Amino acid sequence: MKRSSISWFAVIGAAAAAVHYLVAVGIEFTQLISPAKANTLGFLLAFPVSYLGHRKLSFAGHTATHQQAFPKFFAVALTGFLVNQFMVLNTLSSTALPFWLVLAVVMVLVAISTYLLSRYWAFKGKV
Repeated sequence: MKRSSISWFAVIGAAAAAVHYLVAVGIEFTQLISPAKANTLGFLLAFPVSYLGHRKLSFAGHTATHQQAFPKFFAVALTGFLVNQFMVLNTLSSTALPFWLVLAVVMVLVAISTYLLSRYWAFKGKV
C-alpha cells in the first residue's frame, strides 16, 4: 500500500472521527438525548465524510465502482458502528467513566478494524 494512501486514510479517518465525536459528545453534553442516540447521530453525520474522503483520496487507485464499494463500505462502517455502540453502552453501564472518554477509546479501537476491512474488502475491485 502506498504511503500516501495510508496518510490520506489517517487524515480522512481523523476528520470523520472528529465529526462523529464532536457531534456525539456535544449533543450528549446537553443531556437532551441519550448517549446511544447522540452516538448514532454522530455516526450518521460522519459517514458521508468518511465514504467520500476515502473513495476520492485514500483508495483512489482502487478499481471498485461506486456500486461495488458503497454497499461494502456501508457494511463495514455499520458493523464498526454497531461494535462501537455495543462497547460504549456496555462500558457506560458497568463503569463510572464519562461518555466522552469511553467514546474516544472505543473509536480508536474500532478504527483499526475499519481500516483493514476497507482496504482489503470494501474498496478492492474484482480480481
